[in-house]
Amino acid sequence: MAELKFGISLPELLLPTKHIDLNKWAVIACDQFTSQPEYWQAVEDLVGNSPSTLRMILPEVYLSKNEEEETQRIHNTIQSMQNYLREGVFESRTGMVFVERTINGHTRQGLVVCLDLEAYDFRITAQTLVRASEGTIIERIPPRVRIRKDAPIETSHILVLYDDPEDTVLSEVKQEKTTLPVCYDFDLMMGSGSIIGRLVNEPRLILSIYTALANLADGDNFCHKYDLPEGIKPLLFAVGDGNHSLATAKTIWEQLKPFVGMDHPARYALVEIINLHDPAMEFEPIHRVLYNAPDNLIALMKDHFGDDFQLITVKDLTDLTSHVNQTKNSEQFCGLITSKGYFIARFTSTTSNLTVGTLQPFLDKLCKDDPGVKIDYIHGKDVLEKIALGKGNAGFFLPAIEKNQFFNTVIRDGAFPRKTFSMGEANEKRFYLECRKIK
Repeated sequence: MAELKFGISLPELLLPTKHIDLNKWAVIACDQFTSQPEYWQAVEDLVGNSPSTLRMILPEVYLSKNEEEETQRIHNTIQSMQNYLREGVFESRTGMVFVERTINGHTRQGLVVCLDLEAYDFRITAQTLVRASEGTIIERIPPRVRIRKDAPIETSHILVLYDDPEDTVLSEVKQEKTTLPVCYDFDLMMGSGSIIGRLVNEPRLILSIYTALANLADGDNFCHKYDLPEGIKPLLFAVGDGNHSLATAKTIWEQLKPFVGMDHPARYALVEIINLHDPAMEFEPIHRVLYNAPDNLIALMKDHFGDDFQLITVKDLTDLTSHVNQTKNSEQFCGLITSKGYFIARFTSTTSNLTVGTLQPFLDKLCKDDPGVKIDYIHGKDVLEKIALGKGNAGFFLPAIEKNQFFNTVIRDGAFPRKTFSMGEANEKRFYLECRKIK
């Protein structure tokens, strides 16, 4: 199984034929805009009866509907896949796709490949070449399994990160990109920018990609890079977006494997791999807010963290964010906002590689001990401040993840706590576009 050396292989792609309207074909990841049904209704209206990946997915905005309706939607997705295969919607291409996604003045570059599920494990204790970057919520897998287990083809919104500061993996592809055949080039729907994909099937370029990945996955190089003891198993890929979709593919593969053998398309999952150090790749922090926070919240924090915890009063949100974001030493800081003022929480002995990992167990315990306390996850400091200053509320402002912390955290802690980061805004997420047979 040579693929295990670097975890990927060459896809046999199904791409929409030239008569397909790509603006209607490609739709955003199913787990976006889940509280905005009007977004998905607008997509429905735009797509109409045109061929679209919308007909091959189940947007999570619909998962709260009744079981009968969900079952019907799943049936319709499978039927659409079968119809598209029968009606000649696709053309076959062998190769990877070099993707350039432009939005908000930035262009993110990645490579669509087949990820080897034999090299992947989503458990927090995993030591595989491919690992989850956040805890997997097992309850979120069954609805996805009900779709994929009978699906003849897959389409993917999964983004997988690799740590390549010298940009060795894609350097030759980028140098020769203008000579590569264009698979698609169009504007994405709903103000989500534009995308261009070029086919990478030149053996010399493929060899350069594999060689660079094998070098990143080399055990000695890995341990030296992250200052680890010899013998630690390398981590080459960390799942950034779509962890539960990839976990679903893994679950089904493990069920199928005893019956179909190792040479089967379900052994792989279609993903886009992206260099962690791509200039357009940004991590946005996700903050915490408590509703019905206890009056003695600060006292409870002191009891929980003991002498390893200090609280510093600051003037306003500007001072708070400046202090938290400029912290560079081994200590950890987060902001605390309540109706009583603005504070910096300082942790001098930490239990995680990240501040959120040190803080989250306290918040979980607080909510468990007092069911009246509710937690929510907030994007943006201004929204956090507005809610946190409300009577009975409290907000925790968390620092952004530095890129050099990302792989170190997955290696040392196993995974990030849930809702730690977002890879860009909602409309920057990956769109479904390429497909592949899995039966």
